[in-house]
Amino acid sequence: MADPQAITYDQTALDEAVRPLTWFLNTTHLHELSTEFTATYRDLAKTSTEHFLATPVTVLPTGLESGRYLAIDVGGTNLRVGIIELLGNIPLQRIAEAEDVSTAKIIKSHDKTWPIVDHLKMDQAEDLFSWIGDCIAEVLTDALSDASDENLFGKELPLGITFSFPLAQTSMNEGILMGMGKGFAIKQGLSLGDLLLDGYSRHCADANGNIHRLPRLKIAAITNDTVATFSALAYATRTTTNSKTTMGLIVGTGCNATIPMKLKYLHDDKRRAAPLPKNFDYEDSKIVINTEWTIRGADEPMKKLGVITSWDDDLSRNSEVPGFQPFEYMTAGRYLGEMVRLAFIDITTRHATSKFEFPPTLLEKNAISTNFLATSVADADPVLLTSVLNSTFPPSHPAFAWSPHHAVLLSRIALAVQARASALVAAAVIGLLGCVEELALDDFNGDRFSREGNPGPGEPKCDMVVAFTGKTMAGYPLYRSTCQHWLDQLVRNGSARNKGKRVVLKAASDGGIIGAAVLAGMMVSRT
Repeated sequence: MADPQAITYDQTALDEAVRPLTWFLNTTHLHELSTEFTATYRDLAKTSTEHFLATPVTVLPTGLESGRYLAIDVGGTNLRVGIIELLGNIPLQRIAEAEDVSTAKIIKSHDKTWPIVDHLKMDQAEDLFSWIGDCIAEVLTDALSDASDENLFGKELPLGITFSFPLAQTSMNEGILMGMGKGFAIKQGLSLGDLLLDGYSRHCADANGNIHRLPRLKIAAITNDTVATFSALAYATRTTTNSKTTMGLIVGTGCNATIPMKLKYLHDDKRRAAPLPKNFDYEDSKIVINTEWTIRGADEPMKKLGVITSWDDDLSRNSEVPGFQPFEYMTAGRYLGEMVRLAFIDITTRHATSKFEFPPTLLEKNAISTNFLATSVADADPVLLTSVLNSTFPPSHPAFAWSPHHAVLLSRIALAVQARASALVAAAVIGLLGCVEELALDDFNGDRFSREGNPGPGEPKCDMVVAFTGKTMAGYPLYRSTCQHWLDQLVRNGSARNKGKRVVLKAASDGGIIGAAVLAGMMVSRT
């Protein structure tokens, strides 16, 4: 075989190179994976104290919640702070005419986003939350400067917090940090509310106790990103006989899901710790669950079916917390670029017949970002991509030169990584819906049910809406459409009892901050 810069790949060779990523991408294997996810999720709900965590949310918003709230969304990559005004009960005509239903029912203002730089992730918790307090103060200062009323917020402003990491919650406004992941080294066991209020407190009073212009904050609600997304869409839309918001999904920097589940299916410790209202029906009523479906243990179905590759093992082994979130490493935006880099280097090296040196910058961990894949690699012309690769990863040795053949291989790997991630998320969604008995996965027969799975004229139908947010699902080319394709296939082929049902991905715009405000509004309305 020729030197690396002269390597050529025909379609057969490309398919074979990425086969470890794609061999199971068919309805039969994905159905099997979905059923394994269902069994695993039921087991984790009953036995694990790391997965399927009970949240304090036992009812969905009515859509009538109103008022002005400060909302913050602490994600794996960015911090977002904004002021959200919920409009409550508005005319149905206005909702029907809106391009985005959420914009018809809320007003956002002074919405700002900051990147969470690496040193803040690794510093003491007090440093991170002091910085968050400064960002909150900046938003409130700007809002008061633009307002004619200095008492715009009064002395105390209700706050809703979306926190994109595992929490142990004993009430709607309390949360204890668990293992964070996503590059954060903040220790466990700390109170999220106390950290945030302490970080902001110096903006309310000086050393002499003189009150500043900024209002005090009162934590009304703490939630995670999937519950926030779920709540945001549930607030904006109304459940009908033909459509209901069924679960929340995050596919951005990280990946997670939330769903209502009967309390009787949970571990005894989680049931006892769940903050429930009086007269709650322990047997048949549901509580919103934070699945944490990426944490180790939830990957057993992928191990059983042989889906995990040597590249996955390398990525996990070299992550900040090896083995902690295996499903996230395979599906989320923080890791897709690194998976492509590892596969590209390995495949190219194995096909080479002479010694060569990759560009040093390409050998650095996370050198290929998911954003680079989405903007520069997906659907790129090989000649143009070759030029981009030469400028982004300049060769340093004459034994290696970027060629259009390298560009074709890189694009093919990127497509395979995306296709696998989308299919895995689809299988997990179907498995989770099977776990809570929203779908049946009992009598797979692709030929028969693919013909009979759709309702005929006049037959009842039900759209089970999956509210999603996250730049990877929303913005990575083909991610959403591929995921929706597999959702359609798996529902139709899963069981004859799914006839008339469809699982539909629906974006919950700005779900993090809107959902935090919605949950805050729910709590305020109860007091």
